Amino acid sequence: MNRETTRIAPEDIARQREFCALLHERSAARPTPPLAFVDTYGCQQNEADSERLRGYLSEMGYQFTDQEAQADLILINTCAIREHAEMRALGNVGALVHTKRAKPGQLICVCGCMAQEPHVARKIKASYRQVDLVFGPHALWRFPELLYRLVTRRGRIFDIADEPGSIAEGIPLVRQDGVKAWVSIMYGCNNFCSYCIVPYVRGRERSREAGAVLDEIRALAAEGYRDITLLGQNVNSYGKDLEGGMDFADLLAAANDIPGDFLLRFMTSHPKDASQKLFETMARCEKVAPHFHLPFQSGSTRVLQAMNRRYSRGGYLEQVHALRALIPDIVLTSDVIVGFPGESQEEFEQTLSLIQQVRFDALFTFLFSPREGTPAAALPDPMPKEQKAANFQRLVEEQDKISEERHAAYVGKTVRCLVDGADEKGLTARTPGNRLVRLSGDRALIGRFVQVKVTGANKWSLTGEAQPD
Repeated sequence: MNRETTRIAPEDIARQREFCALLHERSAARPTPPLAFVDTYGCQQNEADSERLRGYLSEMGYQFTDQEAQADLILINTCAIREHAEMRALGNVGALVHTKRAKPGQLICVCGCMAQEPHVARKIKASYRQVDLVFGPHALWRFPELLYRLVTRRGRIFDIADEPGSIAEGIPLVRQDGVKAWVSIMYGCNNFCSYCIVPYVRGRERSREAGAVLDEIRALAAEGYRDITLLGQNVNSYGKDLEGGMDFADLLAAANDIPGDFLLRFMTSHPKDASQKLFETMARCEKVAPHFHLPFQSGSTRVLQAMNRRYSRGGYLEQVHALRALIPDIVLTSDVIVGFPGESQEEFEQTLSLIQQVRFDALFTFLFSPREGTPAAALPDPMPKEQKAANFQRLVEEQDKISEERHAAYVGKTVRCLVDGADEKGLTARTPGNRLVRLSGDRALIGRFVQVKVTGANKWSLTGEAQPD
């Protein structure tokens, strides 16, 4: 795996925008603008990548549709973290044979983490002939050049070389949400957890320069964005590869000083890098949301060692205690894996007891999914699938009960919430701790902070009433 970091020169990005201009000329020559459909799977980092892809497509003269059958270009931005996500993406790619048959000139592109996996690229090349272009995260900044080659020459293009991890500034963006925004502060991962494919498909950790990050946040605040999330595979290792000594806590404090009425969030964190300094910075920064997503993955120290997580059960609990001592109302969420290879029933019970001890506000729960190319995929795994499924159900039921109890404690309180959207059930809002609140009201409230009296709760969300100003 290539471990270097390349900072893409401004003139190289300018060259990509020249390709955008050439493609825009082709779009302008059509009777109607071409339509693009961008379908995103997986994490918020993929969402942020899709915003850049849409930015490029917009400069090429594309407009956007949410209907595959209408699209002149379909771009599927994939996830490789779990087998289910991979199979779902491939299933949807397979179904596109029908849209391409009905619209023979349609271009189908597959990108993202799944596309970077060599065995997946081979499968697409052999069995998904309707796909025209495949490229991984390392090649995203060169998407205009790849697409120009595709439309001006014959033949399919596969670009998944093990390139150096790069930082590319100046790529145009099209954000879909006018209230919430994602800001990538770093890319890649150095942790090599034994079950995780991310370091192999996204490369090693590389941080954006602080000035570029802060300029982006400053511009978002000026545009009226109210909820800004800083993204990275491991945000709290930010800055380790930069000169100047600014770490993630320093970056967070600097972002907090930017004028404007907005909340700062971040994800995802790794316990081995979650420091007391970070906790203290969160506690004193009024714009930093009182929410910490801190994946623990297993309550067994032995299993954590097998996962190459580099912390212990006891160390994790100490961090939770320190965080809650500084921020008593912190909303704590986490990830957990059930059925890691070799996990015993006793070790699962240790995970269950950690959940009961910490009492998370919410959990993202996963059954272990082997990923080809990771060390855990080759480990012996004696526990029957039926036992794993039963354990998973017990864990989900226990966390559902805890979530319902923690949500019930909000009833009767008035909380300042950000109204961030609407659906068929009415308005949606978020507490500072990122708890979902459903309420009735005028859509003019979207994008505003309002005082909400919480009137009800269940394990998934709160209900409330907006209070007059």
